[in-house]
Amino acid sequence: MNTAPSGQSPSGLSNGTLSNGLANGLTQRSPGRLRQAIQAKEFIVTAEVMPPKGGDPSHMLAMAAHLQNWVHAVNVTDGSRAVLRMSSLACSVLLKQAGIEPICQMTGRDRNAIALQADLMGAHALGIRNVLALTGDPLKAGDHPKSKPVHELESIRLLQVIRQLNSGTDYNDSAMTDGCLDIFPGAAIDPQSPSWSGLQSRFEKKLAAGAQFFQSQLISDFDKLEKFMDNLAVGCDRPILAGIFLLKSAKNAAFINRCVPGVTIPQHIIERLDKAPDPLQEGIKIAAEQVQSARDLCQGVHMMAVRREDLIPQILELAGVAPQTEPKTKPKTEVLSAVG
Repeated sequence: MNTAPSGQSPSGLSNGTLSNGLANGLTQRSPGRLRQAIQAKEFIVTAEVMPPKGGDPSHMLAMAAHLQNWVHAVNVTDGSRAVLRMSSLACSVLLKQAGIEPICQMTGRDRNAIALQADLMGAHALGIRNVLALTGDPLKAGDHPKSKPVHELESIRLLQVIRQLNSGTDYNDSAMTDGCLDIFPGAAIDPQSPSWSGLQSRFEKKLAAGAQFFQSQLISDFDKLEKFMDNLAVGCDRPILAGIFLLKSAKNAAFINRCVPGVTIPQHIIERLDKAPDPLQEGIKIAAEQVQSARDLCQGVHMMAVRREDLIPQILELAGVAPQTEPKTKPKTEVLSAVG
């Protein structure tokens, strides 16, 4: 029961004080580390963390803490490979509270247009500005194959909706009565797609829909990345971030070849891992070499090292990538209350 005096919240703050405090907090937010770095034409480094399967985010936060001074932002996956995990939006808020800039992934697979727009509004209100718009992996690949997909908005239409919300109207062209959003949208791209015409079409549509940056799938063929950069991405004025994946062993590489559509780890890489006395250290060297290759071709890298995100700084340092500028504010590690 709410026993606070009339005009006060249970916390003791007046409703006006609470509203003004929240509003001031929103209006004073900076554009964000990622957006500023992209606008400054810096070499962009992002990385990916996996949300927990359960209610304890401590491992995810510990892994993300290793990345804080090395990347511009940290992606939080949204049901990657259609496997149930904690909400990307909730994890993004936890990262932000820890002083780490998040990129909140959102897929159209599991939510309709109402739910996606509601989440985008909530993300904006909570200070989450970077959103990667995705279609979502097929449900049959995950741990809930009998679940029902939605797919009212795939990635391109989700980008279009973000643009509408940013301009002050919703999916139905109705005015946003309580203010427009300021979401910085990104998109995924696969330079290794077997269909060149399909790759070109979707890339151009995502550009037209307002994507401000692109993160690629795991790159194993840098000749195809070069072709993409020279023929499709040239002059687009949007950073392309090459996906770099830490292979931990030959067995890990074989698993990716078997289970990840559209990705083929070359046999010479698998043999190199198999012959190495320390496969993990060899995988770190391979990833560092790939970062160096990517620096010659595109404007950034997106680092993936499933459950070993703590090794990403070592990969970047070995590749000659310096740490990013440290945050000006001290990271917060506490979980904030609803009014805090």
